[in-house]
Amino acid sequence: MAKKEITSQFKIQAPGGQATPAPPIGPALGAHGVNPGQFITQFNERTRPMNGKVVGCVITVYKDRTFEFEVKSPPAAVLIKDAAGIEKGSGVPHTDKVGKITAEQCKAIAEEKVKEMTGGSVEAMMRTIAGTARSMGVVVEGMEVE
Repeated sequence: MAKKEITSQFKIQAPGGQATPAPPIGPALGAHGVNPGQFITQFNERTRPMNGKVVGCVITVYKDRTFEFEVKSPPAAVLIKDAAGIEKGSGVPHTDKVGKITAEQCKAIAEEKVKEMTGGSVEAMMRTIAGTARSMGVVVEGMEVE
């Protein structure tokens, strides 16, 4: 079988299991020639276990108007907010601290995102997650990161 010709590849973020064809998702899909109803049905079915958590998705559209998509894990910031139990990060992260996570929670987040992150070890990825947490005004307890 010959390889299908790719016409476009793009990324979206949507709530797992709860996506709708309303803006901004529907118009983005339509602009690339993807049937929004068909995509939303498949996306919601595949992401049902992530109920409501924002997840990334890479969509590949082919010349015959078929598509494939790969569901990524939620962004690090979303996982940090869940672990810290906060609504949003700090507007002034260096002075206003809005939450705390432990080194164990940081390790769990790094292990969840291991497929999508670069780093030679889990410790290196933990430092990356800790840096993201710091930039959100979240303190990581039990890690000596400067």
